[in-house]
Amino acid sequence: MSRHGMPALSRLLLAAAASLAVVASALAPAASGAPARAADRPEYVALGDSYSAGVFVRPWEEHDGCGRSTRNYPHQVAHQLGFQLRDVTCGAAEVVDGILGPQPASKIYGPPSIPPEGGWSDLPPQLDALNPGTDYVTVGIGGNSLGFGSIVTKCLELGISKPLQTKPCTNYYTGAGEGADWLDERFAQLDADFGHMMTAIHRRAPHARVAVVGYPAIVPDGSGCSFLHWNQLGSVKKGDMPWLDGLEKHLNGLLHRHAALYVDTYGPSVNHGVCESGDAKWMYGVRDNLTGDGHQTDEPSELCKSIPGSGEACTFVHPNARGLDNQARQVTRALMTSMG
Repeated sequence: MSRHGMPALSRLLLAAAASLAVVASALAPAASGAPARAADRPEYVALGDSYSAGVFVRPWEEHDGCGRSTRNYPHQVAHQLGFQLRDVTCGAAEVVDGILGPQPASKIYGPPSIPPEGGWSDLPPQLDALNPGTDYVTVGIGGNSLGFGSIVTKCLELGISKPLQTKPCTNYYTGAGEGADWLDERFAQLDADFGHMMTAIHRRAPHARVAVVGYPAIVPDGSGCSFLHWNQLGSVKKGDMPWLDGLEKHLNGLLHRHAALYVDTYGPSVNHGVCESGDAKWMYGVRDNLTGDGHQTDEPSELCKSIPGSGEACTFVHPNARGLDNQARQVTRALMTSMG
């Protein structure tokens, strides 16, 4: 998922402000003895968005703005199962603008959040990474096509601008709310586009085992969340958290319907959402301290500087290092089970 639609939020937050560690998890090698030659290893292609890329978990790649972490589940799965990996996941990727078609530079957000001089370059369709010899494919996509980042941003804005409402975001996107029809249309379009994508994947890689990876739990239980805590969900009202959780379940349900092999990362992460603390927290908040190995950091953009809180980076609700490890466990288990 991505981080866009936030300029209006920053203005609201600036106005509101005026008035108001991680130990790396090591996976065992795929096999003892000398590693197999690349030609002898199954070819694995990873497709997907920022939740698959593992953005903001150290260390991440910096050359194309996709923010791929070397701790993401594609890398961990390839290491664990002895696969030859081609990881083309990218933050902010969508089903159409990212997998089926090129990802334009205007939809590349990093990290690094501040692009190089001249900006990022357009990226080819992730589908191009597939070929008839591909053995395994994972695809984790759909949140950006739905507009999940914009929806969360709207919830943040409404939490500030509608102080007397207990669930302003729920009211906005349901019933006769202003955003209800828009959201229904987004789900219908995503359903169609996802089906086209799955057909295209099977056409490009006809012999591959394809796993669709769902999204992990963000806020299944808001009991531990506090209003205006930006390492959690900031200005999202607690009354809106059940609706946000239901929205994510609806999204995962759509993905599941299109999958012959579906990887559930939500269930195992239910007690590890953004409202938890310490090692139990597997999800970054809106602005949070970075996790992973090394000392890599992300220079904040001007927009990020306007977001309150003392967190190191504007991580905007993505899995942290422990969250990536959970994804890796679930994908590895699902693929191993599918092998018989």
